[in-house]
Amino acid sequence: MATTAQLKYEEIFRASVATEATKVPEAVVKAALATGDVGFLHSLVNDSTVNGPGQRVVVRTTGCMWSCQTCHNPDAWIMRKGLPVTVTKVVDELSRFRQGKNASSRGLTITGGEPVMQDRFVAKLLAAAHDMNVHTALETNGYVGDRLSNAELKTVDLVMLSIRAWDNERHRRLTGRPVQETLTFARRLAALRKPMWLRYVLVPGLTDDAEDIANIARFAADLDNVERVEVQPFDQLARFKWQQTGLRFPLEGVEAPTHEAMGRAREIFRRSRLNTV
Repeated sequence: MATTAQLKYEEIFRASVATEATKVPEAVVKAALATGDVGFLHSLVNDSTVNGPGQRVVVRTTGCMWSCQTCHNPDAWIMRKGLPVTVTKVVDELSRFRQGKNASSRGLTITGGEPVMQDRFVAKLLAAAHDMNVHTALETNGYVGDRLSNAELKTVDLVMLSIRAWDNERHRRLTGRPVQETLTFARRLAALRKPMWLRYVLVPGLTDDAEDIANIARFAADLDNVERVEVQPFDQLARFKWQQTGLRFPLEGVEAPTHEAMGRAREIFRRSRLNTV
């Protein structure tokens, strides 16, 4: 049976659907974050094939403490701009998605923004999916990974971790934050023997330094839990979103990396015997 608080959240959810810009009261935001009964979402997508293995339900949360120059979703940085959605609604959607053919190849990916900013919501959703025997994946920068306990991380089948740079000052320029917390979280995942995919965005003139890439490669190889490294090319596709949110795109005019540059970066990771795509 739904609690009074859950019914209140449902009313806010319906109002949010009915209006393009619902201002969520501060007290409701704090209550939702504390209990995890409600999450604030940028979007919910069915049948994605690019956010982990197989077909996925992708839950994209709002809120992020980084301000990456390469971000494709700057509209997801501010948490309360998201749509408030109950855990129950997401689980119901996941249950429907699991029905039919090829159910065993279907899973849940929680991404953002930075999903662990909404750690109680994420923990509840992961636990519910785990109880349904649904494969779970978490896309994160790891900066606030300590908000999830080891027990809660057991409900995650795969972590897709973004490392933007090895050099701390370069990482600060790219994200606004230092890299140490991300590396600490990566080491913790390795200690837990949690499968991990590493994601690295190649930006000409910013993240194409061979020595910096080699340092990340050696670090990843030493962890012994990195199943895959994804070297992703920078592109200009996010520029319009930055403009729509009233922000100046900091990488205006930066070209996408060449095929040769992508090959060189991938080869550095492969030299450390990492499966690289």
